[in-house]
Amino acid sequence: MALRGVWQLQKLVVSYCNWGGSSRGIRAFMESELPALKQKNPQLEVVTELSRGQHPYLKGIYRNRNERVVCVKNMDPEEVLLNATRLRNSLGRKVVKRRTRHVTKHPSVQGTWTTAVKF
Repeated sequence: MALRGVWQLQKLVVSYCNWGGSSRGIRAFMESELPALKQKNPQLEVVTELSRGQHPYLKGIYRNRNERVVCVKNMDPEEVLLNATRLRNSLGRKVVKRRTRHVTKHPSVQGTWTTAVKF
């Protein structure tokens, strides 16, 4: 995803095994879908690395120095492409768990409104 017009995903690392059965889908992805992904996203640096005996994964390296790793073992090429586009579209921020559903700068003195309020 672009933040202020700048794509946040800087590098996409595709790690696979040329022998293992769990890498069958990512090998097909590299033959069919990866060249089109590179052509559609010229701002993205795509690196493939061979790691024998390991399950395949996609690693996204973002401009804010965060990394996200997605395991793609036993996935079809379409599912691998879906995960790659999800990595491209995300901002790379850490997920922050909120304590409440209601977040505001100026909390109400009277409390939050609910449907259970009786007058």
